[in-house]
Amino acid sequence: MRVITGAGDYAAPPPGEQAAWAEHLRRPDLSVGTYSIPAGGTDEQSPHTEDEVYLVASGRASLEAGGDRVAVGPGSVIYVPAGEEHRFTAVTADLAVIVVFAPAEYSRADQAQPGS
Repeated sequence: MRVITGAGDYAAPPPGEQAAWAEHLRRPDLSVGTYSIPAGGTDEQSPHTEDEVYLVASGRASLEAGGDRVAVGPGSVIYVPAGEEHRFTAVTADLAVIVVFAPAEYSRADQAQPGS
């Protein structure tokens, strides 16, 4: 067992960045981290080659994915399949999201086909 401390804690982005990412756990089959975006910030992420589950720990925003848009806040849990275009928009309160990748983030990146 391992208690993952700091997961879900908001962290201000470094100077010049729009968001902050902190990876807390990495294993071949999954990785866990916290993604933070300040109120009014912009989410510039690209689709990942791995499936993702988001658990909103704090803050308020909308998540746009697969042509849909949903309001998210503390307790929201969202699944985004690998390769699906998605981003947080309308961040109205500092957002901290626990992200679980399966398999681990970027572990399939070398297997991705150009343009996928």
